[in-house]
Amino acid sequence: MSDLIASDDPDVVVAQSQVTLHFALRMPAGEIIDSNFDKAPAQFRLGDGNMPVGFETLLVGMRVGDERRFQVEPEDAFGLRQQGNIRRLDRSKFSDTEASQPLEPGLMVSFAGPGGELPGVVIKVEERDVEVDFNHPLAGTVILFDVEIVAVDNAKPS
Repeated sequence: MSDLIASDDPDVVVAQSQVTLHFALRMPAGEIIDSNFDKAPAQFRLGDGNMPVGFETLLVGMRVGDERRFQVEPEDAFGLRQQGNIRRLDRSKFSDTEASQPLEPGLMVSFAGPGGELPGVVIKVEERDVEVDFNHPLAGTVILFDVEIVAVDNAKPS
C-alpha cells in the first residue's frame, strides 16, 4: 500500500487513512452478502488487514460523500478457488463434531491451526474419510462492492 497516492486534502482517502464508511457486498445477481447501510458505519485504517487489499485500493482517491459501486474480480476479493484447499481427512478427526451434529455435506467445521481457526465446509462424507473445502466461501466469485465514504481522518497512526 506504500505506493498509493498522497493528498493534502483531508477529505480524500489515501494510504493509512482512517475511513468511516457504509458498504454492501453483493453477488453479481444483486443478492446482498453483507451490508451496514442500515446500521452504524464501519471504521478501519487502510492497511490494517481488516479489509482485503483489493477493496482498499478502490477507496483510494474517494472523497467524503462519494458513493460508488465497484465490480471486484475474485483475485482482488476473496481469491480464486484452489483445488489444494480441498482436503480428505480421516473421519476419526470428526468424532466430537458427530456427537453434536450429524456429519453431512454443507456442515461448517473448524480446526485449530497455527494462524488461528481454519474453517471449512464438508463436501463429502465416506465411511473412513471426509472431504472438506477450506477455500473461502466467496473464493472464485465476482463481488459487487457498494461504498459510501462517511468520514476520513488522515492523521498518521501513532
